[in-house]
Amino acid sequence: MVPLIGIEEEYLVVDPRTRHVTPRAAEVLDAATDVLDVAHEITRFQVEARTAPSADLTELGTQLRAARKEVAVAARSCGLAVVASGIPVLGNVMPPPLSDDARYEQGRVLYRALQDEISICALHVHVDVPDEEVAVYVGNHLRPWLPTLIALAANSPFFVGRDTGYASWRVISWGRWPVSGAPPYFPTFADYELALRALAESGALMDPKTVFWDTRPSPKLPTVEVRVADVPLDVSDSLTIIGLVRGLVVTALADVARGDRGLPIPSEVLRAAYWRAARDGLTGDSLDVRHGALVPAPVMARRLLEHVRQAMEQSGDLPFVEEGLDRLLRQGSGAARQRRVLARSGHLAAVVDDLIEATVA
Repeated sequence: MVPLIGIEEEYLVVDPRTRHVTPRAAEVLDAATDVLDVAHEITRFQVEARTAPSADLTELGTQLRAARKEVAVAARSCGLAVVASGIPVLGNVMPPPLSDDARYEQGRVLYRALQDEISICALHVHVDVPDEEVAVYVGNHLRPWLPTLIALAANSPFFVGRDTGYASWRVISWGRWPVSGAPPYFPTFADYELALRALAESGALMDPKTVFWDTRPSPKLPTVEVRVADVPLDVSDSLTIIGLVRGLVVTALADVARGDRGLPIPSEVLRAAYWRAARDGLTGDSLDVRHGALVPAPVMARRLLEHVRQAMEQSGDLPFVEEGLDRLLRQGSGAARQRRVLARSGHLAAVVDDLIEATVA
């Protein structure tokens, strides 16, 4: 049986005149809540759209396109726009204004200046799994492939008017949090539970929702949540990532059922692979953490496809994902497109304009 998938995408609200992010997400939500499953996020710069669970990538694509269109229409009705970018391109956003929520205020007190760059937008993919323990072991199997997903989805090279030199500055910024980035390897579910108790005792966790690892058992759903990717520039790229994620999860479920709990890649090696992928995206070399060797990023992407080929053949996703991966490797990720626009125009305002258009294309 093909597992159901649920999607969350986050977008930034911008002023189309200044091209800066603007803290008016509440206005967009008020205009959109009658037609969409939308919600506020931690800052007033962000809105989030959610899909209903589906096993069909085409159906998910229809939902995502409708969500982006309706959010954009709601924003325009307020004289605003929305963009799919992993982090703000323009605007003075530090510290960002938080949404009205006692929990967010508690986080401000706990995490302090870490929240200065919290205006980040990601793609979250929920895939059905039997239970929380299986979700932990699935996470073990996904760990070696998370840097490749980072490279494919990279869409945050500019931050508040500056070229960071990275393809995904969101990954670097987010990785400074105490419970974020690549999950540790857990030999047993008891080890996972022990780690959460120690993290809670340290004060690094407010509650289970603040386990921000890039794969985690959902704190409220019977799913494994994969949250490693920048929000992609367009829906086609989102669907390519989503198809690869489900392929990884289905492949991992079969391995876990055989008693395989995953390859224990050292966390420091995986951290280095994250850095490399976030810096270079698809334009440089990637670290294959299974072998400790650098290979061109497109080669690593092809290895990922081969790893999940059987699972995607079973789900019927293979032709669509192959085509999407070919397009990404040919045209580059959102980060590459943003840099091409800057090279042509010479100014970041044009980058934001292109993001506004591409988000709903």
